[in-house]
Formats: sequence, C-alpha cells, structure tokens
Amino acid sequence: MKTPITPNQITSISLGFGLAAGAFCLNGDYSSILTGSVLFLICYVLDNCDGEIARLKDMRSVFGMRYDTFVDWLVHACFFMGLGWGASSVTGQQWWFWTGVAAGFGGSINYALELYQNKTKPHASQLTHEDSLPKDDDTKMDRFVLNARVIRSDFCFIVLFLSLGGALWYLLPPAAIGAQVYWCLQFTRSARRWHI
Repeated sequence: MKTPITPNQITSISLGFGLAAGAFCLNGDYSSILTGSVLFLICYVLDNCDGEIARLKDMRSVFGMRYDTFVDWLVHACFFMGLGWGASSVTGQQWWFWTGVAAGFGGSINYALELYQNKTKPHASQLTHEDSLPKDDDTKMDRFVLNARVIRSDFCFIVLFLSLGGALWYLLPPAAIGAQVYWCLQFTRSARRWHI
C-alpha cells in the first residue's frame, strides 16, 4: 500500500508468475509440476492483491479491470495447456494434451463472453452505492455462477494439494468438462438477462 507500485504492475507480475507456472508444467515431471504449482499460487495471491490495492489507492480503472480479466484468461489457458502437454509427453497418451486444450478453449470462450458482457456494463467505479448493492433477482443459476467464482478463488490451493500428491494431471478431465459447463451457464445467464 505504501509503495509506489501500481495495481497494473501487480497484475503484470502476476502474469509473469502464471506464465512461468504453465512453462514449468510442460516438463511433466513431479518437481516441475510442483514448482509450477507454487508459482501458480503466487500468481493467485498477486491476482487477489491488484484489485485490493486499486481500491485502497483509489486507482480503479476500466483498463485495469480489462487487463486483470485478460491476464486471468491467459494464465489459465496456458496453465491447462502446459499441464496437458506435460502429461502427454510423460505418458505418451495424447488425450491428456487434448483435455488441456479443451480446458483452455472453454476458458477462452468464457473470456470472450465476459468481454461482450463488459462492453456495455459500467465499471464498478462508475456505479452509485445503490447500483452496487445486490439485487433481488438472484436465481439458482446466479448462485451457481457465484459459487463457481468462489471455488475459483481457492483453485490455487486445489492445484497445490494435487501436485503435492502427484495427481495434478487428474484435474484435467474435470477442468475440460467444467470449463464448457461454466461458459454454457454464463451464456444462458446472459441471454436470460438480455431478454428480460
């Protein structure tokens, strides 16, 4: 808080750690994946700090929000594809690689949907206090998406735990399926609100 570092600089540092995490996973061996998981954890910590610092220093911006979303997408896509590549190269089974690609692809669709949604939605710094309060139209689907976002915030600990047990590869199939389910729900939620 008392340093001259800006929220966007924190986001950039987070990006560096996230891309390094994906690069380490390319090797596919235990120590590389564990190192990648620790780097991924650091990336998440920094990712959670940039928004807080932006609020505390009153440096919130539309660019910062868009940049943070871009970094989240890029890190996750690279991490899953790197993990899939590493698993495939160690086992010789190509389906590991394709599950990583599917997880990255699903995340990419979700990122595109968020870009579209945010194109017309005002930034948090532009909302009045009343507009920023939760609305009464909270549905089961909205709660599901919110719960998925809460789980996403703890995802780095799941990654670290699985990598300690040498089982991080087994995250790829549920990630590949979950990424598709998540963007489908986001699309349905947006379409429902658009028609209301």
